[in-house]
Amino acid sequence: MTVLQILRGLERSTATGAQAETDARLGFLEWLIGLEGAASAAEARAALAIAAAHRPQSAAARAFVGCLRQASRPIAGHARRRRAQLVH
Repeated sequence: MTVLQILRGLERSTATGAQAETDARLGFLEWLIGLEGAASAAEARAALAIAAAHRPQSAAARAFVGCLRQASRPIAGHARRRRAQLVH
């Protein structure tokens, strides 16, 4: 399922609070499973470019965009650990 399809579904949600967060996480997992390649921060940034233009209104859709934002950030220290492994 595409990010736009997931967002459209979440926009119909009237859930708030913890239920909206749960729905968003389930949507995020559905998006991850639907990726053809490996999940990466770049994939999340590409999805976020679509999501950001959508301007989510419902609590669940906003939480989903939040999940994408978190996933779009590189993991701090990851590159340093990898370089250290290559040196040894």
